[in-house]
Formats: sequence, C-alpha cells, structure tokens
Amino acid sequence: MVTKFCSGHAPHFPIKKVLLLLWKVILFSLGGLHDHQILKDKTRELLGLPTLIEDSVQITKNLRAVSPPASAVDMLDLQGRKGNRPPPLKRDGIDESLPSEDGERKEDELKDEVHNMSDDEDENGLPPLPDTPREPRSLPWTPKVRQRDVEMFLDHTRNKFVGFQVESDSTTLAGLPNPIHEGYNVLEKHLYVSLAELQVRREEEINKHPLSKGDEDIPNTAAEILYQAMLSSLPQYMIALLKILLAAAPTSKAKTDSINILADVLPEEMPMTVLQSMKLGVDVNRHKEIIVKAISGLLLLLLKHFKLNHVYQFEFMSQHLVFANCIPLVLKFFNQNILAYIGAKNSIPAIDFPSCVIGDQAELTADSLEAGDNIPYCWRNLFSCINLLRILNKLTKWKHSRTMMLVVFKSAPILKRALKVKQAMMQLYVLKLLKVQTKYLGRQWRKSNMRTMSAIYQKVRHRLNDDWAYGNDMDARPWDFQAEECALRTCVDRFNSRRYDTDSGKDPDLQPVDNNIQSVLGQEMDLSEEFKRFYEIWLDREVFTSQINWDLLLKDKIYV
Repeated sequence: MVTKFCSGHAPHFPIKKVLLLLWKVILFSLGGLHDHQILKDKTRELLGLPTLIEDSVQITKNLRAVSPPASAVDMLDLQGRKGNRPPPLKRDGIDESLPSEDGERKEDELKDEVHNMSDDEDENGLPPLPDTPREPRSLPWTPKVRQRDVEMFLDHTRNKFVGFQVESDSTTLAGLPNPIHEGYNVLEKHLYVSLAELQVRREEEINKHPLSKGDEDIPNTAAEILYQAMLSSLPQYMIALLKILLAAAPTSKAKTDSINILADVLPEEMPMTVLQSMKLGVDVNRHKEIIVKAISGLLLLLLKHFKLNHVYQFEFMSQHLVFANCIPLVLKFFNQNILAYIGAKNSIPAIDFPSCVIGDQAELTADSLEAGDNIPYCWRNLFSCINLLRILNKLTKWKHSRTMMLVVFKSAPILKRALKVKQAMMQLYVLKLLKVQTKYLGRQWRKSNMRTMSAIYQKVRHRLNDDWAYGNDMDARPWDFQAEECALRTCVDRFNSRRYDTDSGKDPDLQPVDNNIQSVLGQEMDLSEEFKRFYEIWLDREVFTSQINWDLLLKDKIYV
C-alpha cells in the first residue's frame, strides 16, 4: 500500500493510518525494544557469549543532561553583562587585616549553632529539601575493545619491538616488554565479541569451505520470515518510506512533484471561520508529526531486529537507506529550530482522548486552541528525534565512508544545535555522532568546542585504543572508502544469493560429477530437429573428408 501510494496509483489511501498500522504490526510480530533486548541476551547465551550486564536505557535514565554549548550570540550577551557590572570596591590595608581572636570565636560558635540545629529545619526554619540524586563520579559505561583492536595492537608492538608479525595469532607475547603485557591484559579484560562478528566469521568460513560448511540451519524466526518476504522489494519500500518522511518533514517545501500526504486530513470545503482555520492548521501539523513518528519507529525496529537476526540483513537494509539519501534527509530534518519543534503544541486537549468521551464536552474557542496543554514539550516529537538520531548512528557506526558523508554535509553545527535540547538520551546520540567525526573536523574545531569534547568524554562509551580526539586513525584513508563500501556490498550480495536465490540453486561448479562412462553414454539426450537433419552432412565434412596428421597430434610438444 505504501509503494502504491508513493507511485501515485492509490493517492486516496489514508497514509497516516496505514503507517501506524504497519508500525503496530511490526511491533506486535517482532517485539519492541525490551523484547529485542531479551532475545539478544538469549542468542548470546546460546552462542556461548557473556550476556550484557548494562542496560543502555536504564543507564541513560540516570544520566544528567549537559548544558548546551554557548553560541556566539550568547557569548556576546554574557560579555556585555560582564562589562556593565560595577567594579568591585577596593579595600584598604586596614580592612584586609587578619580576623581577631574574638571574631574567630564568634564564627566558631555560629558554626556550632548551625551544626546543632534539628534535622527537620534549616537556617530559615524551613524543612530541608530532599536530596537530589547526584551523578556518580565515574564513567557511566564500561569501555569496550574489539578483537580487531587487539590484533592491531599486537601487530604494531611486534613490528616495533620484535621486527616481524605473526599471522592469525593474538595470544603470543614472546619478546615483548612487561608494559606491553599489561596493556594486552587490559585489552583482553574489556574485550567484547558481538553477534555480528560471529556471523561475519561464519560467512567467511562458508565462502572459504563451501563443501564442508555450506549447509546451514536457517532459524525460522519472525525477523527471518519478514526478511524473506521483503527481500525482492526492500529497495522500493525504503525509497517509499523516505519519500513520505521527506514530505512530512517540517523543513521541506511544498513542490508540485511531491506526494500529497494530507489527503485524509484536508476537508472538502475550505474553512470559513478563524476557528476552523486554526483547527485545520493544528490538525495538519499533528498529522505530519504522527507520520514522522511512525516511520522513524518502524525503521528503527526493522534495523535492530534484522541486525540481531543476521548482520548482513541489517547491512542490506542500511545500504539501501544510504543509497536513498537517508543521511542527508535526517540532517535536513534537524536543520531547523529543534527546540521549537520539540516544544510545539499541535494538539487540542479538549478533543483529545479521553477528554472527548469523558465528561462534558467543552466548547472550542480560539483561546482554548492557543492555550494548548501545560506540558512544556511534545513527547511525540521528542520520540521521533531520538529515533532518527539512533537510525543515523546505526547507519554510520564503523563505516568511514558514511562518516565522511556527515562531514561533507556539514552536520557538526546542525548536531550542535540539537544539544540545546536538555534531554539525556537525545544528547547521548548527538554526542555519539559528533564523536565519530571529530578526527575529520580538524584541530581548530576541537579547540573551539572543548565543552562539546568534554561532554563526549563524560557521556559516551570509551573504546580503548580509539584516538577519536586526536585524528591519528590509520583506517581513515579517503581512498579506501569506496573500496570498503563495495566490499561490503559484495559480501551482502553473496549472502543473499547463497541463502535466498532459489532460481540458480547451488553453484554448478561445486555439484558432484558422474564419472561413469556407461551411465553418461546411456543418458537420453533431447536433440533438436535441425541437429538430426544436418548431422550426416556435418559428419562427412568435418570427419570423413578432412585430412588429419596423426603424427603431429601424437607429438609431445607442438610448436606453433
């Protein structure tokens, strides 16, 4: 239905309801984020990997939002206020003398009185305020290390101290000094093996030994069934969803060739009064917000469940999202006054559920429409922004070519403006996106944004041996970006062809061959009528009448 709507074959579809239904069906069939976490723990336990102790949602709840970095206008205002402040009064030498013993004694008595006050009252005679939870003086996340980082560390140290490398050996420490042993032990302590690494390793073994390890038991999970059903048309689905997301974005301008997503909200007759016009404006904005919420939630669920089922299913979907310009689309969505978007009140409390069915129905007036509710933020828009940031993180994680797209599209100032929203989870994913591109932004940017760099250090998980703040990554060579993306696409296509291409079947070069001459000659062959008609003529011309030099054929070596 979504593809038909975008292609113009069914423009009358109520696309908001269709997307909400699609999102709820995926949510019910695959499970939400909590179900995904439980399934992930079970899968890791089944494969012999340690379960995850940290719950990202719970840790994010305990994080405190950082203050947004000051803009140039705020800094100028602050300097102006400092300039208008009266200068401090200068004290004479007499006033700066040390306090007398009497003064010290009085001060000590005052401290004792304050200390001996009852616990139920403070200095003003008021009950004390409840203790506010303080953020622990430690990093919120346990550092992680990939197996690739350990191997790179050993290769570098062996090259430096021993002078040669040992292939496929990540345990031998012979000839290395004791500090290297300690560093290796720290890396091994924080080593994290993901499900994706095991799945990629398994695919490499199958491609290397197709006969002995080619047979694979495909689990019949809900995500697997959905992927098999979506595989042939998944690129069209991604393009259709992003088209609707573009039309619903607040920053998009109305164009003649864009799709009409307001078919089920616009009335047949134009509003005649001011009240009807205001109500229609609220309905249109609310309609777009719900569409963005449904698409962002749907894409995030699909990405997470496909990645859990098999990493190449996730890569196939993410590649088509990147090809459909998902990264610049999300950046365009955030290139607005994000504080105003999250604080928008595009709802009418009087006719919202359950007020519309409980109690007396209040009469709608222009004042009641303008007043809105008392909530200082719109949970719907905040939910959409967090989902889009998480999608962007999933598309760019460990992908240098896509990280460079963030740099090319100048995402740093856009993401810095999003830090003005003082919500911990949203700031966490913004800081993650800034962290992956800091090494490409240059020393001057890092020097001018030290508050942002400090926030990244405090809030985002650390990867040992990751020099994100210095820009010395040897993997970040620009000429390898295209090759890296092409190699990933080759692996994904090989995976889909081996696992789901039923037309070609298995590789014919790897099929068993019949070496028995009697059975081969005894097989019935269907010969065409043309072959039967001209067979004798061909036999007479090519065999009987042609002169064959048998001596030349029987020679060991023939020189031409």
